[in-house]
Formats: sequence, C-alpha cells, structure tokens
Amino acid sequence: MGQPRERKRLPRVMTVPGVISELDDDVANSVASDVPSSLVQDRIIIVANQLPVKAKRRPDNKGWSFSWDEDSLLLQLKDGLPEDMEVLYVGSLCADVDLSEQDDVSQVLLDRFKCVPAFLPPDMLSKFYHGFCKQHLWPLFHYMLPFREIMVADLIGLCGRHMWRQTRSSRKGPFPSSEIYRTLPVREEILRALLNSDLIGFHTFDYARHFLSCCSRMLGLEYQSKRGYIGMEYYGRTVGIKIMPVGIHMGQIESVLKLADKEWRVGELKQQFEGKTVLLGVDDMDIFKGVNLKLLAMEQLLKQHPKWQGRAVLVQITNPARGRGRDLEEVQAEIQESCTRINETFGRPGYEPVVFIDRPVSLSERVAYFTIAECVVVAAVRDGMNLTPYEYIVCRQGVSGSESSSESSVPKKSMLVVSEFIGCSPSLSGAIRVNPWNIETTAEAMNEAISMADSEKQLRHEKHYRYVSTHDVAYWSRSFYQDLERTCKDHFRRRCWGIGLSFGFRVVALDPNFKKLNIDHIESAYIKSKNRAILLDYDGTVMPHTSMNKTPSHEIISIINTLCSDAKNTVFVVSGRGRDSLGKWFAPCKKLGIAAEHGYFMRWSVDEEWENCGQSSDFGWIQIAEPVMKLYTESTDGSSIETKESALVWHHRDADPGFGAAQAKEMLDHLESVLANEPVAVKSGQCIVEVKPQGISKGSVAEKIFASMTGSGRQADFVLCIGDDRSDEDMFESIDNAIASGILTSSKTVFACTVGQKPSKAKYYLDDTADVINMLEALAEASDPSPSAESSP
Repeated sequence: MGQPRERKRLPRVMTVPGVISELDDDVANSVASDVPSSLVQDRIIIVANQLPVKAKRRPDNKGWSFSWDEDSLLLQLKDGLPEDMEVLYVGSLCADVDLSEQDDVSQVLLDRFKCVPAFLPPDMLSKFYHGFCKQHLWPLFHYMLPFREIMVADLIGLCGRHMWRQTRSSRKGPFPSSEIYRTLPVREEILRALLNSDLIGFHTFDYARHFLSCCSRMLGLEYQSKRGYIGMEYYGRTVGIKIMPVGIHMGQIESVLKLADKEWRVGELKQQFEGKTVLLGVDDMDIFKGVNLKLLAMEQLLKQHPKWQGRAVLVQITNPARGRGRDLEEVQAEIQESCTRINETFGRPGYEPVVFIDRPVSLSERVAYFTIAECVVVAAVRDGMNLTPYEYIVCRQGVSGSESSSESSVPKKSMLVVSEFIGCSPSLSGAIRVNPWNIETTAEAMNEAISMADSEKQLRHEKHYRYVSTHDVAYWSRSFYQDLERTCKDHFRRRCWGIGLSFGFRVVALDPNFKKLNIDHIESAYIKSKNRAILLDYDGTVMPHTSMNKTPSHEIISIINTLCSDAKNTVFVVSGRGRDSLGKWFAPCKKLGIAAEHGYFMRWSVDEEWENCGQSSDFGWIQIAEPVMKLYTESTDGSSIETKESALVWHHRDADPGFGAAQAKEMLDHLESVLANEPVAVKSGQCIVEVKPQGISKGSVAEKIFASMTGSGRQADFVLCIGDDRSDEDMFESIDNAIASGILTSSKTVFACTVGQKPSKAKYYLDDTADVINMLEALAEASDPSPSAESSP
C-alpha cells in the first residue's frame, strides 16, 4: 500500500445554486478526461432528502449545535465503504436556519461533518414533503388512490425529480404496480428522471418487477438479464437494476444490548410479565401499519383458544404519528376502542391482555422489549422493508459474553408472524407469513407461533440470525458500491451529455468520436471526390415520422434528381417499404437506385427491372407462419399483421405492453420451432416479430453497391449513408467492414450518419430530417449537373 494521498481541502461553501463537481477544482477542470482522477475515485457523494445530522439551537440563541444522527441509514452506509473513502453528504437540514446564518452553518457542517446542506424555503419544503410526498406519492405507493382530492402535479417541478428518488431510498418505501403508478400525472417524468442514474436499487424483486413493468408499459423500454444482473438500455447507457434488501446496523444493536440501563429494564419487564407469553408489535402510527388488524387478531386468538386467556399478552408499541389528517384520527380512535374492548372482555386483576404504549420509546427500551418477547407480530397492509423483525432476531440472540453463564448456555429462539406485504418477508423463510386482512388466519398464525416446540423455534431462529448477521447494512452498502463501480466502468469510457431542461433532462452516452456532421466539412470532401455512393433511408430520414402524407415533397424530388444528375454519384434510397410505393413516389427520379423491403428487391434506375436479391423464391413458409400470426393476433387486442411481398411482420405497438411483449416472445419461440427447416429468419424488434428470407438486410444492400462500383472500376472514394433506426445500423456496420477489408479506401471520406443524438454505430449525427434536407441541398448545389452516363454498373 502506498502512502495516503493528501486530500485537498474543499473550498468555502456558498449557499448559491451550482454544480456539485465544482466542489473540487480538479474535478471541474477534468470533465473531458477519459480517465477519472484519483480524487473522484476516492470520494463518494451521497445525496438524500435529509442530512444524517441533528441540529439544535444553543440555549443563548447564538448559533447552533450539531451532532451525528446515529439512527440515520445514511451514516450507517459508511461502514460498508473502503476505509480511505471520503464520504460527502448532500441534503436538507432538519432546522429552519436564518438566511444570514446559512453560509456559516454550511461551512461548519462541511468542515466538521463533510455535509453540504441544501436550504429550501419553508414554503417549498412544506409543499414538497407534506404536499407532494405525503399527500400524493406516499398514499399512491401504498396502494391508496385519492377519491376526494384532486392531485396537483405542479409542485414537483422545482425539487421533486431528485428528492423523490432519495426519499424513497432512505425511507425504504415500496414501488407500486404499473396499474397504480400510472395514475400519477407526472409518471413518465419521474421514470425518466430515475433512468438518468447508473444504478437503481430495490429492496425486493417485487419492487423491481413493478418498476420494470412501468418502464415497459409507459416508456416502451425492454430489459435483459445476464449473469444475474438486470440491465435496461436507455439513451446509450445500460442502467443497472439491483435487487438487494437493506440490513440493520449490527454494531449499533449489539452496543445497546451491553448497556446497563437495558439490563435493568429487561429485569423489570421480566418481573412485570412473569408467567406470561409476550407477543410484541412495534409500529409507527399510520393507516398502513395494520395495528388495529393485529388487535383484532389478538381478540380472535383469545376467543378461539381460551387457554391463552390470562397467559398471552400483546405489547403494542406505537411511535407517534408523523403525519396528520382525518384518516389517521379515525385509525387512532379504532385502536383505542379495540384496546378498551379487549381488556374489558378478557382482562382480570393482574392480567391485561393488551398493553398499548403510544409514546416515544428509546432504542434501549425497545431492545429490552425485544429481548423478553416470545414472538413479534408485523401486520402492515403495505410497507417498505420494515426492519423490526431483524432487530428482534439480533436482540434475541444477545451478545456473546454479555450474559451470565446460565443464560449463555440456553439455546436462542425467536418467532415471527409477518405480513406478506412487507419488504423483509421474502428474506425470512422461517417466519409465518400471513395476509393481515384475514383476521382468522392471522390469529391462528399467532397461536402456532407461541405453541411451537422450542426445538423448531431454535432452528428457525438460527436460520434467521445467520442471514441477518451476514447481510447487515455494511454488506448492503459494500455490495451496492461494488455494483455501482461495475456499472459505471463502461460509462467512463463514453462521453455523457446532458440534454434538455427540468423534466426533459436526459443523460445520453455517446461514443467519444460521435459528433455532428459539419456541412462545410462534408461539402469539401464531396467536391474533391470522383466516385460517390449516397445511401438514404426514407422514413425518419428524408421523411419525418410525424408526417401523415408519406409522399416525398417536390423539394425532396428536386434535390435527389440534382444529386442523381451528377455522373460521379450513385444514389440509392434504401427502405423497408414495398417496391410499389417507392417506385411510384420516386418515378420522377429516373437515375435513382431503390432498394425495397430492406433489400429484397433492388433496381439501379427507372429504366431497369427489379432484381430479386433473395436466396430463394420459395414462399411456402408463409402458409406455415401466417396461421400462427393470425392465432396470436386474434388473442392479442391491438396487434396486427403486415403482409409484404417477401416478409410477414406482426406488430403489437398498440397492444398492452406487458401482454404484447409476452405474446411476442411466445410467438417468436413458436415460429422458430415450426420454421426451423425453412430458409427464413425470425427476428424480434421494437414491438414487432418479423419473418423474412435469410440474408436480407440493408447491410447486404450496401455491400452489393460497393462491390458493384469496385467491379466497374469506380471504387467509391466518398460515401454518405444516412438512417435513423435499427435496420440502418446494418448499413453502418457494412461500411466499417468495407473499410477494414479495403473495399473502401479511406475512412476520412466516409460519412455514416444517424438522425438524432442516440447510440449508433455511425460516427456522425444530424438533429432531424430538416438538417438532412439542408445538408443534401448543399451537396446538390455543389454537384455538377452535366449529362451523366447510366448510373448502373
């Protein structure tokens, strides 16, 4: 190991808008560097809704006192990072700091805690947290749709795009199904904001599955799973999707277990509940925790199993509500009513079946209750991870060496009854899972848990403890950091561009050599060349996708005619459209070459016959493929079949995204099976499944044109190829192969160009079809419109 590098002191923080990379001059000055600096590699910036710092006004009202919030997950994350890693926190401060004090407070937090506060105006903070997050996102993500109030989308415009992501992460919240999420007015904007990340983590597969489904249904994106990793292609980057449930901080819990006041409280509780079997619930006071359902299950347990009357006690610790509203007040009233009824019905002198604690409980007292509880019950109807069961398991295990010799020799045991709707449920295979809405089954599960043989309880506890102790928050942090490094490794080799503003912002990864085609540059190369090949896609290249009338304008016909009239030029339109449409539209262009249906049909000019470029003229496979496609079309609403002369295409763009994709995958397998012995290729694309003759592609068209020109002694010394979709990538690839094989002499006069800034094998781009027309017009003006020979070889 080398000597530790001396860290550069961060400059004074100013509370003005800025770019986070400007926190260090070296970073700001090395944006264009291909290799990240050592400073970037040794520092990680954690952005969250709230800083892991407690702020308290001094008694004399002069200044502030700050301390770490030991319960903050953000602070605990540091345990899983390399020891020499510098951690910088960015987020809001849970205090209303006067504007005149903000600069000084910022500097203190940076110097002492490596924290950079974002001071939000109180009005904005209230609208963001109590308005958008608590009134809209929180109910929606817990599957509660609004009935009485209108959802307002404007509030998220200032800060919601970033803070939403961090709030959900730090609070371990669930991600809803697409049917629920789609009701959010800004649904697409939030998804696209999240996809600007390199890695998105979810605590359970269900949450990740819902997110992937939302991206598929609302953005039309597809994902792939490879070697255990899930990736989604988005604007040239592979956005990683990680499934990793968070754990607890083992050191923090174990340190509390050693405290004297905890031991004192345990002794007190054992005396209080002597001879009783304690079931424990620890929940926040909100409408989704299912506290009243748990009480009703306890009531049912005592009714159905009278043997537990006088013996079983439910201790329910309920943390004070963080929200407000009529729904919450109704829940509190229901809980109080249930507690009173149960205690009046089953209580007796010296026995209270429900002990309800509705005050703040310290960690040491909570640990004491965990230690004496025979079973923990979690009945939430919708929740995030909920780490209460993990804490309980560790507390029941205790700390080696801290107990007396008699206690340490006793086998450890614990039991859990958990709702199937909480995030930690899949990780606890030994727990009894219940649907909390079913009071009877929950009551039976509670009876089973406390009636189970000690040997079975011990086995389940051992299994749970092995998992919880090895998958703590440090493991989670370390694993996430390693996956983030792996995901970013490829992105570091590319240029990433920020395009758009606010909700329209996108991070686009492009090849370092990818640049906009300069008209002056290509015009200069055009004038100097002697044999030119010009290959143009049609839809999306010279004709906008948005145009209802697909017939080329007089301007396009005039430009193409001028290019064709130059004897040095060989001009082709290469399209997936049929030859009848293309032949009719470009009839005025006598010397224009056309490749229809991706090259199955070709002609070099109007005066020549269409060439059939297929390897086989046997279309008997259509009789096999068409019935299969019709079968899926009938069962997939919104799908259709396009019949070409050489191919069959099944479209499902207008079908339900999830069902359409599933049907397409099944159809692909079906067609590959029944057409295995036929000379065809079965391929899937963006919302299509296509069956076409083998060897047909736009790339093969380019190869034929280059070979024909070379064979006639007119080797191309200038190539312009423009396209906008996946099929055009075959042409770009063929151009690269032609350069490598020597068919094309120089890459300096080869211009493979895509339309729009997006990942492509092309080295150049133009923004839109208007740019394409302008560039072609410039080349037409530079052409020599003298009488030319036949453009065919």
